[in-house]
Amino acid sequence: MRKNTITGIEPNSQSRFYYHNKIWTKPFIIAVMVVISLCIISLFTGVYDIRGQADGMEMFFITRVPRTIALMLTGAALAMAGLVMQLITRNRLVEPTTTGTFEWAGLGLLVVYLLFPAPTIVLRMTGAIIFSFIGTMIFFLLLRRVRLRSSLIVPIIGLMLGAVISSISTFLGLFFQMTQVIEGWFVGSFTSVQVGRYEYLWFIVIVTILVFIYANRLTLAGLGEDVATSVGVNYNSLILLANGLIAIAVGIVAAVIGNLPFLGLIVPNIVSMIRGDNIRSNLPWVCLMGMGTITFCDIISRSIIKPFEVPVSLILGTVGSVVFIIILLRQRKPRRLR
Repeated sequence: MRKNTITGIEPNSQSRFYYHNKIWTKPFIIAVMVVISLCIISLFTGVYDIRGQADGMEMFFITRVPRTIALMLTGAALAMAGLVMQLITRNRLVEPTTTGTFEWAGLGLLVVYLLFPAPTIVLRMTGAIIFSFIGTMIFFLLLRRVRLRSSLIVPIIGLMLGAVISSISTFLGLFFQMTQVIEGWFVGSFTSVQVGRYEYLWFIVIVTILVFIYANRLTLAGLGEDVATSVGVNYNSLILLANGLIAIAVGIVAAVIGNLPFLGLIVPNIVSMIRGDNIRSNLPWVCLMGMGTITFCDIISRSIIKPFEVPVSLILGTVGSVVFIIILLRQRKPRRLR
């Protein structure tokens, strides 16, 4: 079988490459239908009887619809943030939870509450975004200073940094009697989502569009500074851009919803195992699977001890920790075979 003289790729490889970069394939359409089905289930899951009460339809549009939209936007945001972080660090175990980004966002929220007794959602978002950006940049600076002998060192550094920041937040919360802010933030839940309290999540759509626009450049940045510079890409500017987009996504979610662990770890890893590391072709899949994963976990959280509700962060943490262990075991298996 002859290779193409221009691309150097065999015909079958070209067709596979085209298929993986084509978005509207049969599997993707099926995945869209599954996510839509989960959205419909989410709309009609809850304690309040929207069909048997006089104000049922009003409550439906005040609480159920905003909650489902918030689930979609949050799932897309955190899955996309995990994808970008894994790409630019070239490490499968990196996401906002394992780099301390969420802990920095929580510290930003606490500082805003200390400076402004009754902060608006805009002030909370601003504080969370600024501290998320600072924390992510500190994480990347630490990676440049540390000699990495194993891919496990990267998430270990992030987890240690996150633990330090979390302890500082706890100390400040106890010292200034603001522990309720920390406790409320750590319990990521969609219970309080309703009309007027979730609309800022729509900014995530803008972030997603920007990631898609810069997808090819971010993919080059993921190949390393030397490769990116050799093809004319400003590596440092791309890292700043990527960190800014991650900070905006995480900061908005942290201010509106709270801490949601491991979502950015589960989804990008599953997509990358199946489709490779092309961010432009993977981004729709990652956003879609992020929506479906968090919606499925939220349905479980509302149904498992009905009429009460378990925080969705508990379900995500349980599923994410299992996936995290599986990924670790998959990385150790080739070494044993050697």
